[in-house]
Amino acid sequence: MSENSLYTVVEGGSITTPKGFISGGLHCGLKKTERNDLGAILCEVPATAAAVFTTNVFQAAPLKVTRESLANGTLQAVIVNSGNANACTGDQGEADAYEMRAAAARYLGVNELDVAVASTGVIGELLKMDCVRSGIAGLPEKLDGGAAGAEEFSQAILTTDLVKKESCVKLTVGGAEVVIAGAAKGSGMIHPNMATMLGFMTTDAVIDAEDLLSLLRSATNSTFNMITVDGDTSTNDMLVTMASGLAGNEKLTRLHPDWEAFAAAFTHVCRSLAMAIARDGEGATKLIEVQVNGAVHDEGAAAIAKTVVGSSLVKSAIFGADANWGRIIAAVGRAGVPVSPEQVDIKLGDIEVLRSSRPVAFDEEKALHYLQKSDTVLITVTLSDGSGSATAWGCDLTYDYVRINAAYRT
Repeated sequence: MSENSLYTVVEGGSITTPKGFISGGLHCGLKKTERNDLGAILCEVPATAAAVFTTNVFQAAPLKVTRESLANGTLQAVIVNSGNANACTGDQGEADAYEMRAAAARYLGVNELDVAVASTGVIGELLKMDCVRSGIAGLPEKLDGGAAGAEEFSQAILTTDLVKKESCVKLTVGGAEVVIAGAAKGSGMIHPNMATMLGFMTTDAVIDAEDLLSLLRSATNSTFNMITVDGDTSTNDMLVTMASGLAGNEKLTRLHPDWEAFAAAFTHVCRSLAMAIARDGEGATKLIEVQVNGAVHDEGAAAIAKTVVGSSLVKSAIFGADANWGRIIAAVGRAGVPVSPEQVDIKLGDIEVLRSSRPVAFDEEKALHYLQKSDTVLITVTLSDGSGSATAWGCDLTYDYVRINAAYRT
């Protein structure tokens, strides 16, 4: 049975499609523009919850607060702001994150320890708490269980993103329909060692926190941890998942006959969001997908794939539509993974450019056309060292990336 036959993509679905969830957002004044900068997700019942966080040693204040809230394995609400990361802000930043949690709990009518807090934006600046306070007070009337509320939330979490990132699927678990959905933001400072900059997933499945966390970690490793835009891991990376349990299915465990289908559907949502982040990399014009096959093991294949897709020279060559396979094989060779140097094949799309580590005569015009016209460039690296395989995603490196980041604070 193919993975796609295990679940169905819900076109137009959102984080409010699973039973029990509403969301919304508004502009409270943290951003200079009128774009939304404060949002919330609310579940009608305390939801089973799990999260993964950045491995950056400098961790923003909201991460400490959210870890504390997750200690009992449940959440009922998430409050998130954009425009300010509340990172490297000392005791005052921590106090502000706790105040956000307390205010959200009060206005949303939930237990304070069932609220997660997330922030994204400029590092090292204190939050404008007068704006945050008034914004949280106004959020309840903005929350909605339909498309409008999901749209307002998705817009509220964006920073340099050009587009929102959403994904939704449904499947049958023991005769009950279960929905899984997600929304994420991320465009720059993307080289996660856990997840994207900010991601939020909802489902109405019945599942324990331990199994949900195990699945979240597994799915993250093959999706969010396989993307890169610029090689930088944020201080604020957070991926939070909430399961309302309102689908009424028999409890999902790893021994459940429908676990494989649920895991595949869950991973699909993660993969869709991760690819959308890579495609929307700051200044990007193309998504780059690197598939590595024949490595000693999957971990080695993953290391090679991420090294290739993260290479500034490879990224620049793709932007310039230059079929420079030398940059690709050089990245393979420096990934720190054992490789048989005489047995490497490389393709750009379906164009073979290297066979057994030797150049292949190929149609340069065809390669130029492929690289210029394709919005997704596929690089396939085939080794002869084992059965390990992995896929990574990234984007090209353009002039606009430098322009955007040269003036990020101004």
